[in-house]
Amino acid sequence: MIRVAIAEDDFRIASIQEQFLQQLDGFIVVGKALNAADTLALLKKNETDLLLLDIYMPDMLGTELLPLLKERFPKTDIIMITAASEKHMLQEALRYGVFHYLVKPVSMEKFTAVMKQYQKKKHLLSATDHITQDVVDAYFAGTVQQEPRHAAQLPTGIDSVTLNRVSGVLQELESGISIEEMGAKIGASRTTARRYLEYLVTTGKCRVEHEYGIVGRPERRYFKIE
Repeated sequence: MIRVAIAEDDFRIASIQEQFLQQLDGFIVVGKALNAADTLALLKKNETDLLLLDIYMPDMLGTELLPLLKERFPKTDIIMITAASEKHMLQEALRYGVFHYLVKPVSMEKFTAVMKQYQKKKHLLSATDHITQDVVDAYFAGTVQQEPRHAAQLPTGIDSVTLNRVSGVLQELESGISIEEMGAKIGASRTTARRYLEYLVTTGKCRVEHEYGIVGRPERRYFKIE
């Protein structure tokens, strides 16, 4: 679950944002704040992945709050949602690495699209241990869904026939699959199965979860991404 905090001085707008989030799978609202001071207190009390931040708050501008947020809560991502139309506000927000900048009024369709984009990017990074150019390209393209590569463009060690077989096995399984299980299904070694599964992770076609057994190291289990 992605934990979201809402910093908005209009309680009606904050409630609307919360209602939008409640209609999306994978998000939970940890709290709402009406001003900058309450926002800092809220983040200190609750572990938060994403902050929806207004600019015009009664005690401090959201852009003035950004350096404090980056200093105290560096792991919390930020999306600005504001009526501010001044260019320098956007420039200031970008300097502090906000994920997105939404100008009010924000439709449910636009809100939903941005939240899903954030969710996909977060899952893309959490699904891989090693960053490749494919991962970076998918992240900055704004989507984890990429067009299939032509066979001639596949990296060394990846052939289209085996890749299609691995992809087909993944599509049939809702409960995921381990490296050993994939190797058995396609008649290949553990090393080969791992190479193809990790490649699909980098292209955003599957994700990884660590499954902890009774003893030993956690097992990597691979799941298709719809």
